[in-house]
This record gives sequence, structure tokens and C-alpha cells, in this order.
Amino acid sequence: MKDYVFGVDVGGTTIKMGLFKSSGDLIEKWEIPTDTSDGGANILKDISKAVDDKLSEKGIDKSAVEGIGMGIPGPVDSKGVVNRCVNLGWGVMPVEEELAKLTGLKVMAGNDANVAAMGESFRGAAKDADSSVMITLGTGVGAGIVIGGRIIAGHNGAAGECGHIHVKDDEPEACGCGNHGCLEQYASATGVVRVANRMLTDSDEACRLRDIDDFTSKDVFDAARDGDEFALKIVSEVCSILGKAIAKICNVVDPEMVVLGGGVSNAGQILLDEIDPAFKEEVFHGARNTEICLATLGNDAGIFGGAGMIIEAAE
Repeated sequence: MKDYVFGVDVGGTTIKMGLFKSSGDLIEKWEIPTDTSDGGANILKDISKAVDDKLSEKGIDKSAVEGIGMGIPGPVDSKGVVNRCVNLGWGVMPVEEELAKLTGLKVMAGNDANVAAMGESFRGAAKDADSSVMITLGTGVGAGIVIGGRIIAGHNGAAGECGHIHVKDDEPEACGCGNHGCLEQYASATGVVRVANRMLTDSDEACRLRDIDDFTSKDVFDAARDGDEFALKIVSEVCSILGKAIAKICNVVDPEMVVLGGGVSNAGQILLDEIDPAFKEEVFHGARNTEICLATLGNDAGIFGGAGMIIEAAE
């Protein structure tokens, strides 16, 4: 095992980067802008330059670097090939091969949700768990599965698409994927607001959310935490759906731990408290004691996960 690794988290606006010791300790983190012009043709070149610049700045020879692990906002297959990533402008892009050519280093790439899950497993909330599922509740809903220090990505790199577990039969509106009644339509940040607006329309009960223009999911959870009875009903509805979906995941994967991340997870303990009854009601008894907790690495999960991929592969 060489002395250093890089972790990279590629987003549509910025690319987060971290230089790590091979022990997993973070030396420094920074960001560069994501250049999506010309179909994202400059993205890998910019990452390569940033790696070279950081090594030069630190006086580190490239021969001391084990490799670069990176998360991509799209599916990445077992050969490190991205097949269509709209946020970056990529069609088919052999990420691992191309960045390896540019840097002369070993490169491992994965879907960003999977890599963030690896981060929480490597140095975050699930660091002491042999198996974990991280569910990211953000603009959408995604998940990553880590077992024995390895990401379970699936044949097409699409494992963990829990946002598209079917949870409701009578949903009239289509999900972004084209189906109806997906978990993402209720448990994402936009989904929470959607559920709230629907329930407010169907009821005459008082609720402070009625006085907030364009309220957010945070406003919904804040109102519930502050004792607003109708807001608590909204949160209970959302968390009931989410808890039952987590039960389905645990019935299949049987992880030691489920970690909740993303913006909605900032709601904190109320989220866990409201999920628990629905989870316990639905889950198979063998997985009933699965621990559900909140993520701890925040926006750094991706870079830690990238570094973790390289370190685990080298051990």
C-alpha cells in the first residue's frame, strides 16, 4: 500500500477533492468548478490537473499515490464506464480508463450514492458495521449498499435505486422515472413538500405551513418539532411510507445498519422516531433489530468514500 490516495466527488456544479493518507486520514480537501461545456470534455482533464497541482504543492511524488477513487452522479458499470450522465453532459464515458491515462494512476469510479455509502462505512456512522445501507434523502432518493468493505453496485451499476421502490398503488402523478407511486415521490425533499401540499388541500385543519409561501421540507419538520399537530401528521405520513420502504430493503439485504443522509436527514431525531413504528411493523422478524441512524460525514461522504474504495481494494 502506497502512502497517499485521492478521493473525488463529481457534482454538476463543483468537484470536491480530498488528499488522504493511506490510513484514511484526511490531509486536505478543496473544490474545483465542474466545467460541463463541450459535453463535459474538460472534466477529467481538470481533475488530473488538480491532482498534479496538489502533489506539486505538497512535494509528493506521484509514485507515492495508490490511486484515485471517485463518485459520479450517474450509473457506473463494473468496468468503470458511465452510460449517460445528464448533469455532466456525458454519454458513454470510460471514466476509469480515461482518467488513468491522464494521471498514470489507478482509478476506481462508482455511482455517487454508492461512493457516499462507502464513505459512511469507511469513516462515518457505519464505520463499525460489517454491512450497511445508506439512504440519501435529497432532491431525489438513492441508496448505496456496502458489505464487507465492498460496494454492491449491481451488473449495470444501478443497485440501490431505492427511490423507485413502488410504495403506493393509487398515485395519479408520474415520478421522474415515468412510473407511479415511487418512494422518491414522498420521501425526497420535494416529495415531503408534495405530500404536505396535498394533505393541506384535503383538510381544513390549522397549520402554520399555510402562512409560509413556498415552504420547504425543513419547514415541515420544524413545524412538527415545534408541536404543530397537522405538520406532525404530515411527517408521520411521510415517515410511515419511508419506514415501510426501509423494511423492504432490510428484508432483502439484511444489513447491520441503515444510515440516513441527505438534506431531509437534517430533520434529526424526529425522523428516526417517526420511522421506527412503521419499520418495526413491516420488517421481517430476523431483521427487526437493524439499527437506523443518521449520517455523520455530510458533504464529505463522497471524498471519504472515494478514498475508501482505493484503500479497501489495496488491502
